[in-house]
Amino acid sequence: MKTIFLLLFIAGILADNSYSQIYIHPNENNCDNYQYEPNPGGARTPMQVLIDSNSDFAFKLFRKVSSSESHQGGRSKSNVVLSPLCISSAFAMLALGAKDNTLDQILKGLDFRPSEIQERMIHEGFCELTHMLNNGGAGHQMEIGKCLFVQNQLYPEEQFLSGLKNFYGGDIFWENFKNAAATEQHINSYIKRKTRGKISKLVDEVDPNTEILLISYIYMKAKWKKPFNPKYTEKHNFYVNTYTVVKVPMMFQMGMFEIGRDDEKFCTILKMPYEGHTAAYFILPDKGQLESVASSLSRGVLQKWKNILVKSSINLYIPKCQVSGEIKLKNIMYSLGVADIFTDKADLSGVTGQPQHRLSEAIHKAVIMIDEKGTEASAATSMDMVPLSAPIVITFNRPFLIVIEEQNNIIFMGKIVNAAEK
Repeated sequence: MKTIFLLLFIAGILADNSYSQIYIHPNENNCDNYQYEPNPGGARTPMQVLIDSNSDFAFKLFRKVSSSESHQGGRSKSNVVLSPLCISSAFAMLALGAKDNTLDQILKGLDFRPSEIQERMIHEGFCELTHMLNNGGAGHQMEIGKCLFVQNQLYPEEQFLSGLKNFYGGDIFWENFKNAAATEQHINSYIKRKTRGKISKLVDEVDPNTEILLISYIYMKAKWKKPFNPKYTEKHNFYVNTYTVVKVPMMFQMGMFEIGRDDEKFCTILKMPYEGHTAAYFILPDKGQLESVASSLSRGVLQKWKNILVKSSINLYIPKCQVSGEIKLKNIMYSLGVADIFTDKADLSGVTGQPQHRLSEAIHKAVIMIDEKGTEASAATSMDMVPLSAPIVITFNRPFLIVIEEQNNIIFMGKIVNAAEK
């Protein structure tokens, strides 16, 4: 039984101020190459189908990962950082080459219903979504991409290769995995270029028995609509738990922000918009309520929080931090019903052009940076008209959750347990 190695990578650089002109590779997705019958009147568009299913999958995945990363007794072990979109799009791309029960499991595991939704709508939806996100406006840069490294003499089916290129804009490279050093150098240089030098070494070694290496990545760089002024950033305590206190640089600004309070779930919600259509939702659970809030996250809960947000005068403290994480997805996806793909029951013959290949592991790596930066000038001159009443003080000095969303598409999710841990 041969194995395929799936490596999911996301680099999220949030609120970064190094805005020199960077050439973004034009989006090569070409949904129009595929001609389908039009949707029946009143039917949901591929984008609507994708948004709903991706959101449900995102929260289901986050609950599973968050739970698996916790100690017995409910105390979180480490930070959790992930991009549900990166993961779902990679498995959806793999579905292009999956067949029979393996295909059904992948689509159902991603919260798509093959009996109700045509598979082509899923790929069309990802194509449209990628094009939309890759062509963001001023002050916002995002690049979503896929690449496939294939062993020489292995020939994936043409339908899979054309779908990879036209739906997902994927690059394809033929390699000799037996020459591990050269392959590693190629992979690392490719990712270094795609992440603007932020990640210079993605892989340390490649198994010479690997025949296909699939990489999915997201790179994001965005400005806060209301940047923090770095001169107000000072060291403060961050209370990891009852026994652990660390020092972190704490950013500060005062102004009008959208906030809400959910007394049923014991948490406070803050919306922090970026330029463009992207927003971060910071969720601050009451002391001892982190795991309870994390386990209750859902699409409906997020919508409820959006509905209760109101603008208020705030003195806001948020830690400046860079957090990262690595998640082995095999057991997580297995628990979500995507099981055959990791066993000898897998039918991935469309990917490999041959029978008897399974997925050995799927690894997701993520990096998120949160800092003050936009432009120093706007940070120094931007002011809100605030009421004379005493402002509310919100301090993110204990574990919190973060959801990054663009036009109802969940791009990033995180559980920041220790803001000093990189």
